[in-house]
Amino acid sequence: MSQSNALSAGQRLLRLTVIGAIPLLLVLLLLWAGGWLTPQQLSADKLVNVLQQAGGDHPGYRRNHAKGLCVIGSFESNGRASDLSQATLFAAGSTPVIGRLAIAGGNPNAADFAVPVRSMALSFHMAGGEEWRTGMNALPFFPVATVAGFYDQQSASLPDPATGKPNPAKMQAFIAAHPEVKAFMAWVKQRTPSSSWASDRFNSLNAFRFIDKSGNSHLVRWSMVPQTSWQPIGAADKENKNFLQQDLKQRLTQGPLKWDLIVTLAQPGDVSNDASKAWPVDRQTLNAGTLVINSAVDQMDGPCNNINYDPLILPNGIAASDDPLLNARSAAYAKSYNLRTHEEAAHQGNRS
Repeated sequence: MSQSNALSAGQRLLRLTVIGAIPLLLVLLLLWAGGWLTPQQLSADKLVNVLQQAGGDHPGYRRNHAKGLCVIGSFESNGRASDLSQATLFAAGSTPVIGRLAIAGGNPNAADFAVPVRSMALSFHMAGGEEWRTGMNALPFFPVATVAGFYDQQSASLPDPATGKPNPAKMQAFIAAHPEVKAFMAWVKQRTPSSSWASDRFNSLNAFRFIDKSGNSHLVRWSMVPQTSWQPIGAADKENKNFLQQDLKQRLTQGPLKWDLIVTLAQPGDVSNDASKAWPVDRQTLNAGTLVINSAVDQMDGPCNNINYDPLILPNGIAASDDPLLNARSAAYAKSYNLRTHEEAAHQGNRS
């Protein structure tokens, strides 16, 4: 055999080895992404599984914030935030919005009054095809600082089979390991729920960065501040497990509901990577425009049902901060979305 033929054979063997390694590499990447190769680390599977344990088995629904209502409207920008961000939706004008109002937890049949956390998710559809998706909560700050803390919180909150309630020893161990949760527990204890989603303030909690036309970065958080006056939850509301949805639909028969998008600018020293720490109340704020909700549709029949409100779907001009919760939220949302859409497809296939 000539040297050239030997080299050709060697090259063919190398090519076959590389080709054979590609499927193996893909399998390894999938296993790593699912947490199978690093079981000691948190993965999207683990986060979604613990949420499902807490909420129960409800195929076709989100694993968290399962009970909600689609809302449709627009964002009317006043142009004031265009100096902070080059995102096109901050130029003066109107941007269509598909949103979702919800309560926390994985049980779509939960009573509205029994859940302390409410949420607003929005998808802004900009000219040119860009989207901004954001998920906000009616909380002043997140309960814990880390992904591990959130997982531990969900695990400690699972009911003990013997009592039907969380195990006090596990809860005390969780608090000892994540003492920042004490501020959240104090807030829950003194909080009086409102009588309506329409009067709730929804906060981004995580920090992000606005990028202006010169490429300068501005650390921000934002809030949707209601124009509807606040009223406490009433006795009749506690007798109606769906009072939030019924209230919102009734209010919309009288006219649109509105929230102002208030952007809060950080000062040097304000944390960018810890959603459990609120920034001081004296920080500079800017009113970027008004969210206008015109109609509401039940979620299973509405345009919000098939939207994954991934907080890392961002337009040019908005960037993620270094908060570790953002990547975890994105991964868990994707896992939940894939599970529920496959369940819906299987259900439809069984009916056909």
